[in-house]
Amino acid sequence: MSESGGSVGDGTAEWPVELRGVTESLVTTLGPNDLWNVAALGLHPPEGGGEGDARDGPPDAPVTARTWGNTRTRRNFHRQGGGYVQFVRDPVDFVDATLSIFEVEQPVLDSAAAWVEVSVEQVDSGAEGDTEWEEWTLTPVASGVEHETVPTINRGFNAVVEATVAASRLDVDAYDEAELRNRLSYFEEVGRKCGDDRVRAALDRLRDHSPE
Repeated sequence: MSESGGSVGDGTAEWPVELRGVTESLVTTLGPNDLWNVAALGLHPPEGGGEGDARDGPPDAPVTARTWGNTRTRRNFHRQGGGYVQFVRDPVDFVDATLSIFEVEQPVLDSAAAWVEVSVEQVDSGAEGDTEWEEWTLTPVASGVEHETVPTINRGFNAVVEATVAASRLDVDAYDEAELRNRLSYFEEVGRKCGDDRVRAALDRLRDHSPE
């Protein structure tokens, strides 16, 4: 892994990307079985950060994220106090991380373009319907950039991300199942029309993971 933005363990690392709005990422956390659990994690820049740029926020203001329910990520955050946030462009990894138990032996995925080792602290908690949530601050400890690419826009990849959100809510009573399945059908149509072979593989995987 290549390192940038600060020394390992000195607490001065920076986020290797600009965070605007809600940035979808994957996070790996070390479980009691010594494997790294991979899950989706939405990153929120500090409030008051101008147009949502974490670098424009107040000094020392943290990036935050929420865990929903009694997930492996939540338990591992409490157990280990941190993890590795990663920015990836592989739609299959997104589907597996969101809809299945996805564990790996190393903390940084092969598909990660950049990663941030973070320490976490729970700062709030609550419930939405029957689902409990906890809010965490994420402080960079070390970071690295593995691949630099020219950004492109592909509706297929974005459709996979939206489809995973809809599929993850199918068993949540607070959401209308018929509406969610309509969304899934729409995003699958977009993904299969606009995406590449990897996107289509991710959509096949999503069908396998989703409840009937």
